[in-house]
Amino acid sequence: MVSSPISFHTVDAFPAWKRAETRLRELIETYQPQSILEIGSGANPTLPVEFVRSASFTYTTNDISAEELSKADEAYETLQLDACREEIPLSVHGAFDLIYSRMVNEHVQNGKQYYENIYSMLKPGGVTAHCFSTLYALPFLVNWLMPEFVSERILAIMEPRDKHQHDKFRAYYSWSRGPSMSMVRRFESLGYRVLRYDGFFGHSYYRKRLPWIDSLEKTKARLLSKYPISALTSYAFLVLQKPE
Repeated sequence: MVSSPISFHTVDAFPAWKRAETRLRELIETYQPQSILEIGSGANPTLPVEFVRSASFTYTTNDISAEELSKADEAYETLQLDACREEIPLSVHGAFDLIYSRMVNEHVQNGKQYYENIYSMLKPGGVTAHCFSTLYALPFLVNWLMPEFVSERILAIMEPRDKHQHDKFRAYYSWSRGPSMSMVRRFESLGYRVLRYDGFFGHSYYRKRLPWIDSLEKTKARLLSKYPISALTSYAFLVLQKPE
């Protein structure tokens, strides 16, 4: 019997922030890529400069902004490209063994086109891994439904941040859903093998302003990790492979 790629956890195990570098290194150790692309990383890729300089692989940081890419250290290759465009240059077809992204996919307007383009950019046998937020957790549902200027005001109150360093970008949540067999089939319809699809319950948006609700949120997250409802995940970690 084939085991399911789906599993569920609480948000403290989500590998997009403090655990991001460790998780990416684990992927590199497992799949031994010679060429890596990080989508949307601009001047601040997940892997540090010192590690990349001593590595045997090439590491390409991507952004749609030439200005952002110009800030990247010379240890990184750069690729100015919108990964959602209808056609991607032939020069990047089959160019990468590993394609990674971190908190990018929820901002993609056309998920199908995005994953099709990634499939084209992967070498046969290549792997792509993504950390992203999912609909329909309450904060992200509100973010999706409300006008942008309203959701920006709410975010500024609930979780203040340095807009220069951590600006808010419009989220569309196209194909950004919690793990389910229907989503697995969706990725398989593009030709991928789904190696891993982890869902994470809970979030930190109540922590600063509403600590008592944050405590309830943590309790809810622990309960849902044991008795999961896919639609209520807040985040996901997805690993796909292009067949040989």
